[in-house]
Amino acid sequence: MRSTLARRVALSIIAGLFVLAPAAIFVADAGANSLNPPQTTRKNSGTPNSSYVLKRHGVVIKYGDKYITYSAPPSSLDALGQALFLENCASCHGTQANGVPANGTNGAYPDLVGLGPATITFWVDSGRMPAADPRVIEAPRRQPRLTPNQALAIAAWVNSLAPSYPLIPTPHLKRANVADGAALFALNCAACHTIEGDGDALAYGTYAPSLRHIPAFQVVEAIRTGPANMPRFSGNLSDQQVNDIVAYVTEYIQHPQNPGGFGLGGLGPVAEGFVGLLVGVGVLILVSYWVGERS
Repeated sequence: MRSTLARRVALSIIAGLFVLAPAAIFVADAGANSLNPPQTTRKNSGTPNSSYVLKRHGVVIKYGDKYITYSAPPSSLDALGQALFLENCASCHGTQANGVPANGTNGAYPDLVGLGPATITFWVDSGRMPAADPRVIEAPRRQPRLTPNQALAIAAWVNSLAPSYPLIPTPHLKRANVADGAALFALNCAACHTIEGDGDALAYGTYAPSLRHIPAFQVVEAIRTGPANMPRFSGNLSDQQVNDIVAYVTEYIQHPQNPGGFGLGGLGPVAEGFVGLLVGVGVLILVSYWVGERS
């Protein structure tokens, strides 16, 4: 009799689990949506209209503030950059970096003139360019073929054709507020990159890449230039806000803290809570069967 009662209790717990778990996920999601933090209205300083601007021969070579400093690559690298560009990039982007290869048509490949050094160094330093396959929908991140100094040289030469912005950023993370960065990341980035920064699939064969193992300056470059299908945050996020986001990404996403002892692959609080519920209730079911059988 007791054994039958124990089995009925266990089956009731299992049924309740499948009813309550989706409801718990729904409530958690609803709570997350209702707690979206408002975006603060700090003055944007991601352009030469910054508190600090340095010019040489009338051309801006450095600008920024105490949160992020943007610097132009040195002109002494122009010659090296042109040689490297002709060797590694001209077959697609043309000898003048205008997207017109010698045997191609106008507009067949991106025009790089006027994009700014940060755009060039992002694509080369991340290994996306030179592309392994120019026909892919979205170039994947991979081991760079060129060194950081070579990428800087290519950016210097391309920028010499038409000096433009953004320049190459250096974030000052000691001045960042990680708590604000977490809120801004949840509001502006998590929809595509997920709240854990692991990336996710998007539409038409594209995806939001993982944010693991990415240096701080490349995170700034991505935010300011909007590579591929990522939106460009140029005027709606200040350097202070971008610096906060970068600090959160490089400190908490790239080096997650697991005070409970089990990271569970960084699946997120809802999924991790469901796993905890499933394991906990599963243990209770086994205990119930064990007690029932012994009785």
